[in-house]
Amino acid sequence: MPQIRGANVLIAGATSTIARHTAARLAERGARLHLVARGEAEAGRIGQDLQVRRGAEVSWGSFEATDYKGHERLLDRATEAMGGLDGLLVAVGMLGDQMRAEAEPGHLRDVIEINYGAPASLITAAANRFEEQGDGWIAALSSVAGDRGRPSNYAYGSAKAGLTAFLEGLRGRLHESGVHVLTAKPGPTDTKMTFGMDDPPPLMAEPERVAGQVAQAIEEEKDVCYAPPIWRYIMAAIRLIPASVFKKLDL
Repeated sequence: MPQIRGANVLIAGATSTIARHTAARLAERGARLHLVARGEAEAGRIGQDLQVRRGAEVSWGSFEATDYKGHERLLDRATEAMGGLDGLLVAVGMLGDQMRAEAEPGHLRDVIEINYGAPASLITAAANRFEEQGDGWIAALSSVAGDRGRPSNYAYGSAKAGLTAFLEGLRGRLHESGVHVLTAKPGPTDTKMTFGMDDPPPLMAEPERVAGQVAQAIEEEKDVCYAPPIWRYIMAAIRLIPASVFKKLDL
């Protein structure tokens, strides 16, 4: 079972709302943290808050998800800052704009790259290191949106579906190596990503609750975590809708 107390954990995309709250849950459990994000100053503010409020051991730095050549250097810096590397939480993502993605292939490419291509690259680099050392864990934020393609967000959903499939395959590859892989699938959550929506989705969850469930799933070595858990049953029902019917639904 993954040990969080005393573990050295890298959090990529640390300024996302869910990542920030998950960092707090991991710090409460005794993890050392290295926070990285495009906005290094904001990552530093989050880190300083964790130091003051939680007494956590935290370091931080900058991170550009699409700097693929920099992923190995990022792992090196995190290892040096913490004295080792035992866990990786990837919270990199962007919702994007579905209508813009339909009209602008460049925006569609950005949505796919940020939600799938870049996370998969970083995860692969970490997985190889963990496999070599014979332990470690990886947790990544996918989404219930990846369980079925809906007209209203299939650009984002398809990228998350790709990430989900990637993590499932990686889990199979590593299952005998001592490395655990968690796919976290939050439902709609009250975050910066959903702020200001004209038509907010139903069952909007509080990020604190989602973060607690992700941290618990890491500890319990779950393969998949729907957060909140009710989305497991909602999405199971949605997957059972025949394609001939589903394509006619306004979703």
